[in-house]
Amino acid sequence: MDAPAPHLPLQALGQASGHTAGAVVRNAMTVDVEDYFQVSAFAPYIARDSWPQRECRVEANVERLLAILAESGAHATFFTLGWIAERYPALVRQIVAAGHELASHGYGHLRASDQTREQFRDDVTRSKAILEALGGQPVLGYRAPSFSIGPGNLWALDVLREAGYRYSSSIYPIVHDHYGMPGAPRFAFRPNGPDGLLEVPITTVRLRERNLPAGGGGYFRLLPYALSRRLMRRVNRVDGQPAIFYCHPWELDPDQPRIAGIGMKTRFRHYVNLGRMERRLRALTRDFAWDRMDRIFLERT
Repeated sequence: MDAPAPHLPLQALGQASGHTAGAVVRNAMTVDVEDYFQVSAFAPYIARDSWPQRECRVEANVERLLAILAESGAHATFFTLGWIAERYPALVRQIVAAGHELASHGYGHLRASDQTREQFRDDVTRSKAILEALGGQPVLGYRAPSFSIGPGNLWALDVLREAGYRYSSSIYPIVHDHYGMPGAPRFAFRPNGPDGLLEVPITTVRLRERNLPAGGGGYFRLLPYALSRRLMRRVNRVDGQPAIFYCHPWELDPDQPRIAGIGMKTRFRHYVNLGRMERRLRALTRDFAWDRMDRIFLERT
């Protein structure tokens, strides 16, 4: 296993964000395009070979997301599974036609930490080729399922660079029972050296020597919206950095099928406040300025 390289953060504040005093900070809205039955926490309960037979709800849920973004004129980055893209090519074209960035979430939602270097290379190369063929534009970004790049597999960033990607959003600098690299920088950095791939972590707020999650996911559904808004505003105003927010299409779908036999913690994390998500997203798109990852981070690096 390759040894972790030293963290090399982007030292200049404006290098990643282009932020200047008094300017409105553009934040990055991101969507992990996967269906409810593909969630990593459900893997012990749902066989992969059953996926094609399950009720897919991703099309309708992505369309709801696109409508919410269109209402405020916001643009986003859609980290899309190759498995989804193959089955719903019209959805991929719809994302691109609406002016959003198409990026990769891998092919079949396999955690990067569960793959060998060769398996990972095949996965990210395959998904990139599928998305580019369908979307008609270069795929520059990647997000690992379940933020599964960390100290033990930083080699994955080198593989991504060799495959033609220009940035990743796969390291989450928090303590979590399923993922996390709490010692990583909170803002855009190059873990594998100045010529390595740019890594853009999900947003956190530093409090009492600990990083608190502030960029979406289940925390956004669990915590009051006012608190999430306050934390992201703090990142914009105090740190002078863009926030990186993420969500999933299934989070807007309170009527999705319930998975039997799952543990209480998994059930709570997945289903809490699904009915409030759409209203909160609308408020979020009104309260902040949002754009694509590539425009915010690549145009100035």
